[in-house]
Amino acid sequence: MMMFGRKFGRSLISLKYMAVAVIAGLATLLAINLTPEPRVLRTIVPHRFDASDPQFVRTMSSYSQGQISNSNAVQTLVNGDEIFPSMLEAIGKARSTIDMETYIYWSGTVGYDFATALATKATEGVEVRVLIDWVGSLPFDEDLIHIMTRAGVRFERYRPVHWYTLDRVNNRTHRKLLIVDGRLAFTGGVGIADNWRGNARNANEWRDTHYRVEGPAVPAFQAAFAENWLETTGETLQGEKFYPPPEAPGALAAQLILSSQPNGSENMQLMMLAAIAAAKDHLRIGMAYFVPDDIALQQILDARKRGVMVDVIVPNALTDVPLVRKASRYFWGDLLKAGVRIFEFQPTMYHPKLLIVDDVWTSFGSANLDERSLRLNDEATLNVYGRDFARTQIDLFKQDLHRSRQVSLEDWESRPMQEKFTDWLASRLRSQL
Repeated sequence: MMMFGRKFGRSLISLKYMAVAVIAGLATLLAINLTPEPRVLRTIVPHRFDASDPQFVRTMSSYSQGQISNSNAVQTLVNGDEIFPSMLEAIGKARSTIDMETYIYWSGTVGYDFATALATKATEGVEVRVLIDWVGSLPFDEDLIHIMTRAGVRFERYRPVHWYTLDRVNNRTHRKLLIVDGRLAFTGGVGIADNWRGNARNANEWRDTHYRVEGPAVPAFQAAFAENWLETTGETLQGEKFYPPPEAPGALAAQLILSSQPNGSENMQLMMLAAIAAAKDHLRIGMAYFVPDDIALQQILDARKRGVMVDVIVPNALTDVPLVRKASRYFWGDLLKAGVRIFEFQPTMYHPKLLIVDDVWTSFGSANLDERSLRLNDEATLNVYGRDFARTQIDLFKQDLHRSRQVSLEDWESRPMQEKFTDWLASRLRSQL
């Protein structure tokens, strides 16, 4: 009996040591994932020239490592009523390849429509590859996957969680890419989910913008998909069916900017800061998640010191991530005092990611002005140079302003004490938002 007691005691001690080791290991993994990488950018980008200056184009290309191509055509698609039919039409006309990468693919009518459309093309002999982020696709009906894979669609999840990938569980792909036959690409803020159906008429129909791109910029979209597909599957995508001879369907200059982890996120951040630094008259920012770090905040404030008008549209209480809204709101004080105009979109969740500098330069895609986009996620953003295109985006921005409520400094200062405290608390998580 005494011997049994000793053995039991030793086993209990061993279990305690094992428990301590497991807890320590989990704590270490948590610290690795939550500790941001050292900052590459430590100061703001100085204002040297305006966005209309040819030096801006040349410097932006050097900063961002994104090749600028001419003769592109870009069509603006507003809300699900325009976006989903255009994407499904392009899928239906595919002849050789379809490559899709997205963060969100959820169950529902839209998810089913895309699954069946992609499956149909696969049965016709088109090579179809679908890459979905593991975290973003958690609320996903497995039947939709079976519809695709039974038809021959190559379906993969990006960075699924394994014991040997736990140190990178916080690095996701947030890119929204669809490339058809290597000639046509789509990008913007929309995920594959019913939340985006409709025309932003009520809280059930999210407000968002997507873009249809043709021309010499499309190979960069294809290469972006190929990069993450290679990491996931080991397969290289080569040849004319992915990279056909370029066409010249339009007159726009454009460049695709990519960020990726564990290296390369500084490209996107530097691009955004350099664009803000080049503003002369008016800076327009429309962001689903607006939680800029200290340097980005100073970059915006520096623009105000130069007399640049700054308008920012963000979601109101209908946001899908209230914690982000609270963290964002904590930092509004200095912006409002400097004369930055902040508006909360009213009818529904506001989900675009848009940056317009003066009336000459527009940037849109998957990246928000927050640390998650600029330091943790894989993102893709297209920059377009052209006054006519910028004016169409300004008109759309103005339409959103008319459906928004301006937040005054008095509004911000008169928040209840409880809200001020919870806003401060949320702001402590800024590096993860």
